[in-house]
Amino acid sequence: MPLPVPLPGVLPALGSPPRYQRHQPEKTLLYRIVEQHYPTFLAHLEAEGRTLPEHVRQEFTDYLRCGRLEHGFLRVRCESCHHEKLVAFSCKRRGFCPSYGARRMVESAALLVDEVLPVRPIRQWVLTVPFPLRFLFAAYPELMGRGLGIVTRAISTHLAHQAGFSKREALTGAVTLIQRFGSALNLNIHFHMLFLDGVYVQDDCDHYGFRHTPLPTIEQLHDLLQVISQRVARFLERRGILERDEDNSYLTLDGLAEDPLKDIHGYSVTYRVAIGPQQGRKVFTLQTIPPQPEPSPGHARVAKLNGFSLHAGVAARAHQRRKVERLCRYISRPAISEQRLSLTPTGKVRYELKTPFRNGTTHVIFEPLDFIARLAALVPKPRVNLTRFHGVFAPNSKHRAAITPSGRGKGSKSKQAVTHHDDKAPAERHAAMTWAQRLKRVFQIDIETCEKCQGPVRIIACIEDPAAIRQILEHLRKKESVDSQAQLPPERAPPQLRLFDPM
Repeated sequence: MPLPVPLPGVLPALGSPPRYQRHQPEKTLLYRIVEQHYPTFLAHLEAEGRTLPEHVRQEFTDYLRCGRLEHGFLRVRCESCHHEKLVAFSCKRRGFCPSYGARRMVESAALLVDEVLPVRPIRQWVLTVPFPLRFLFAAYPELMGRGLGIVTRAISTHLAHQAGFSKREALTGAVTLIQRFGSALNLNIHFHMLFLDGVYVQDDCDHYGFRHTPLPTIEQLHDLLQVISQRVARFLERRGILERDEDNSYLTLDGLAEDPLKDIHGYSVTYRVAIGPQQGRKVFTLQTIPPQPEPSPGHARVAKLNGFSLHAGVAARAHQRRKVERLCRYISRPAISEQRLSLTPTGKVRYELKTPFRNGTTHVIFEPLDFIARLAALVPKPRVNLTRFHGVFAPNSKHRAAITPSGRGKGSKSKQAVTHHDDKAPAERHAAMTWAQRLKRVFQIDIETCEKCQGPVRIIACIEDPAAIRQILEHLRKKESVDSQAQLPPERAPPQLRLFDPM
């Protein structure tokens, strides 16, 4: 059965508790742009002899059905006052839908904090790769997974050596969330890796001791990035994908299958127009603030080399669990912010950057068809996991049960395992964290309580039959029409026209 889409709406009044309000995607600008221009985009591709893969077509189709009552809903009723409301179904897609993206963001953050990440220091490592590798990883996820394995092993070895142990003696753990988008809606494959800011060491009695590692210096980041870039290059050379000569290196895709989104991916990666008369040109940008100077390398805690960039400046201490959850929500956020989307007077799509570029760019401008192409480039291939677990957090790790808060894994949990931050059993905690309770946890919205009488609310029906859907919605429209007429003020006669003013 499809999942409902309970998303927070507008707060009813200042100082009053927030209430659940049904998301109405048909009233959003993003929905109107897709609904109007997606068919034209398909027709334009067909005229050029091109087509979209089936999973991308399904992404757009399901997005246009997401949150629409016309395609099914749940009936929810208060057990006390019998007040009813309808909850629409979601698309459950991973590309660009802001509604389900918000749900996935909250669920991912709650899962990581409650069941995976122990009460230990956490540091975020962010790796961006050169343009050719962004295109390669988007088109061929198997190569992306192998490259990510090279990166996590290099960082794990660094942490073990910093703690004074060998890689075999120290146990490290990380969770990687793979982001496919940049702030300008460009295709930008990069890795957000939440590493334990230290290592575990297991003794002969199966006791796990934690050793904190110091903050990496800028010199260490440069050395580590050098190792990563060299190992990734050697891997691609062994696969016959990377060719080098005396002057430069380049990718060859002769031994790989043809990617149907090659052109769209390539234009999106390089910030260029993908479709229309301006195809191949740079995307139009607005620079509304003065250029910013480059920060000093030591202050930025970032290393750059040959198109690679490694950042390790964000960390949370063991007791800062709320900061860890906010960090998890940030790195698993949806690709598009509807609040930063607007139209220009000429009908072009304007998107505001979350953080201005250093050259002063604050907005990017797209033709509507090129904007649809940007959305298509953000859709991941089917069965590509965008959340990866490494080291002691890996599902097949024998240490996972002893270290993670959930206590689940291949190994049995010892008595000396890490102390839980609450007294609930893992099964109880997992069962309790429903979507309704996650709404309450993040947005302080209690969907399980009636907003009129504060009574308990339960699901009474799942409506999917088209005839029943039309009948219920037609009844509600008539009821709303009657209620709106009843609220109108009583009719009165028009003011009398005075022909002559008194002297």
